Amino acid sequence: MVSKKKIMTSLVTSVALASISFTTVGQVVPQLGVQVQTTKAATSAINDYINNNNIQPVSITNQEGTFSYWTPYENGVGKPEGVVIHETATPGATAQNEATYFNREWSNIYTYVHAFVDNNQILNIKNTDYAVWGAGPTANAKFVQVELCEVSSTDAFARSVANQAYYTASKLVQYNLPFTPGVTVMSHNDVSKKWGETTHTDPVGYFANWGYSMDQFYDLIGKYYNQLKGTTNGGSSNTTNNGGTDNGNANVINVNNASGSYVPLVAFLSDGSMQKITNRALANNTPWYTDQVKDYNGVQYHRVATNEWVASNYVK
Repeated sequence: MVSKKKIMTSLVTSVALASISFTTVGQVVPQLGVQVQTTKAATSAINDYINNNNIQPVSITNQEGTFSYWTPYENGVGKPEGVVIHETATPGATAQNEATYFNREWSNIYTYVHAFVDNNQILNIKNTDYAVWGAGPTANAKFVQVELCEVSSTDAFARSVANQAYYTASKLVQYNLPFTPGVTVMSHNDVSKKWGETTHTDPVGYFANWGYSMDQFYDLIGKYYNQLKGTTNGGSSNTTNNGGTDNGNANVINVNNASGSYVPLVAFLSDGSMQKITNRALANNTPWYTDQVKDYNGVQYHRVATNEWVASNYVK
């Protein structure tokens, strides 16, 4: 929970990128042999309901918000250490409702998160390569932060936690992180206990209202994490407000620029036009996780970060 009775939880430093970065941008494929640590499977009527009804996570929609700070994590841009799980404590408010509120009020309430999730939408509103203000200075400097919206039916709850688990797993895979419950994935309650910089206990109480627990949620994250590690898309086709559709080919690409020392990136603007990215690039002969492809002027582009794309002629 990121309560609307806020305390200042911002990071105090902001470092601008002064040169091209080759290792801190994008969705890096995990290296083979990374250990997947899991908890003992926890019996869960909600997880059974998800499985028995073949509930699939929805697409991740990227809708860059108004938060104007571009603060690196403590290890650098594009180097979070995991994901913090929140819930909104606002019954009935949708992901879009919450995003609209935070985009309008963050400068007054001193709080912002990367994404909101409900039963119908996964809405990413801040590039997860950069830190936000969600769980105290220490956690802000380390973690991607996602809020679960409160719903009013069992079906809606099951769909919402499936969406949040999928988003969490996708971020672990994107940043080449192992799935380690309580370490690379933490509740806000865990954060409060570990660093004592906030007093929030979410989403524990809200989960309990549905007979659910963090252990059961970890099981669900593990399911999607393993699917994504195997390049099996656990969700439906991904969409983005910048256009582009996942054609079901979520996979790993290897990139190389035979004519240069790095692989250039481009971005697509809201009017559909394309522009070159001049302060970030990819290293030659490196693997990247891609979740979308799109065509522009006869060239196919692969998405490797929120709005960063590489042309197919650089894909080996």
